[in-house]
Amino acid sequence: MDELRFDERVAVVTGAGRGIGRAYARLLAERGAHVVVNDLGGSIEGEGTDSGPAFAVVDEIDAAGGSAVGDTSDVSSEEGAQSLIATALDGFGRIDALINNAGIMQWVGFPDVDTDGLQAHLAVHVLGSFNTTRAAWPHMVEAGYGRVVMTVSTGMLGLPDNVSYATAKGGVLGLMRSLAFAGREHGIAVNAVAPAASTRMAGEGGPEMPAELVAPMTAYLSHEDCPARGEIYTAGAGRFARLFIGSTPGWVSDGAAPSMEDVAEEWETINDETGYDVPRHLVAWSRSFLAHLDPDS
Repeated sequence: MDELRFDERVAVVTGAGRGIGRAYARLLAERGAHVVVNDLGGSIEGEGTDSGPAFAVVDEIDAAGGSAVGDTSDVSSEEGAQSLIATALDGFGRIDALINNAGIMQWVGFPDVDTDGLQAHLAVHVLGSFNTTRAAWPHMVEAGYGRVVMTVSTGMLGLPDNVSYATAKGGVLGLMRSLAFAGREHGIAVNAVAPAASTRMAGEGGPEMPAELVAPMTAYLSHEDCPARGEIYTAGAGRFARLFIGSTPGWVSDGAAPSMEDVAEEWETINDETGYDVPRHLVAWSRSFLAHLDPDS
């Protein structure tokens, strides 16, 4: 296969001053992209600011012969997201790919987690992804092309002391699926990556998993050749996989009004994964779920 390149493409990467985001920015630049390295420079808990990380990555890219500019806008605000996209347009005249990687992590379990903690996560993960994509969207629509990669997490599957983070990532997933549907007619592909890497956000312990081993998947999702739309991919430690939401065929009542006892009696059938379906969007799920009904009724 020929080398996949991003020559003359412009990519914006949020949270790119450290860890996985840094690995994304460096790989994209290595493959020819002009990269906007965004990072507010705060702590893992979302406190403080520091312009150092973003511009250190820009220096690394410049030293390697690549093209990059730094940005320290706060993507959790609409103004910050607009400023970030303006940086891309002012610096390079276009935006082709947006990787929403910025995030925070506060390890607190339920019910000790409070609304301030939850709102902080929602602000960075959900609103941050929403704000940047909304700012970039009109420019991608005008160009008839765009790639957006959201960052979710297998933490959505459930993990102690991870309530706010998992809740926010679940919100990002819903955002991604909706935008994937909306982007189809405009040539905009929206997908999500659930990374696994040894970064400060991952905490201590576990096997060593370099951030660079996540970057190939996210870079491919950002590339014009990638066929995926509305999908979730996991990446880390040299393994790449698809993660999806499925629906079982379930049980259909015989026409009589079903009771709680019927549900209990058919529980095994309802949960049987044989012949499961992977709906692409709500319309596809509804079509499958309601297929037993008479269309003329």
